[in-house]
Amino acid sequence: MMGPAHSLSGAAAWLGVGAATAAAGHPMPWPVLVVGALICAGAALAPDLDHKSATISRAFGPLSRGLCEVVDKISYAVYKATRSKKDARRTGGHRTLTHTWLWAVLIGGGASVLAVTADRWGVLALLFVHLVLAVEGLLWRAARMSSDVLVWLLGATSAWILAGVLDQPGNGADWLFGTGQEYLWLGLPIVLGALVHDIGDALTVSGCPVLWPLPIAGKRWYPLGPPKAMRFRAGSWVELKVLMPVFVLLGGFGGASALGFI
Repeated sequence: MMGPAHSLSGAAAWLGVGAATAAAGHPMPWPVLVVGALICAGAALAPDLDHKSATISRAFGPLSRGLCEVVDKISYAVYKATRSKKDARRTGGHRTLTHTWLWAVLIGGGASVLAVTADRWGVLALLFVHLVLAVEGLLWRAARMSSDVLVWLLGATSAWILAGVLDQPGNGADWLFGTGQEYLWLGLPIVLGALVHDIGDALTVSGCPVLWPLPIAGKRWYPLGPPKAMRFRAGSWVELKVLMPVFVLLGGFGGASALGFI
């Protein structure tokens, strides 16, 4: 899928988690719901770090473009080193290493460690990066028309404000894991965002090797997906006219349920 659809699906997924926790009798504090949805929307772009033309490659100027090229080469090297005889030959690393469950878990776990060990500055860094990505994905038309500096300023300002809100007693810094483990939960929307991205790509023509390195049908990089007749091309009318409106509706319903309006 394309960047905007990935971000919308990420936000909708976290709002759905909020609705589920509320239904289970453990509602999220509203700042956790809002911040988690934004982080998840941004994290849903991150697996495309292996693609130099993706939305994420433009988010931080030359830095993100250079990072995408490096990750593409690393992903390609890992693919070549681990492919089986039945896996297809490739010329690049897109939809390989960063599109797996293992990557999602590692990147989310690393984010949680950073948030806990680096204290406020680690939290601010995570919020800044993912809020910039959320703007690029959710407000992509405005982001394209604006300058990078304005998007970065918006991300930095929003990160500072939201971190201040979360720091207030009862607003969710210690949500789920309790006192002494403040902000450990920040890795969860990052894991979820990456997995939602992978599921979205699995619906497209090429599929997605989500379960690597588990072998399936003799392939190490088996491209999971529904039957081919049910798949669509990235950027097609199915994505733009069907899936994106569905994500908006599901996100709205999930958010309203999580906040107790439904």
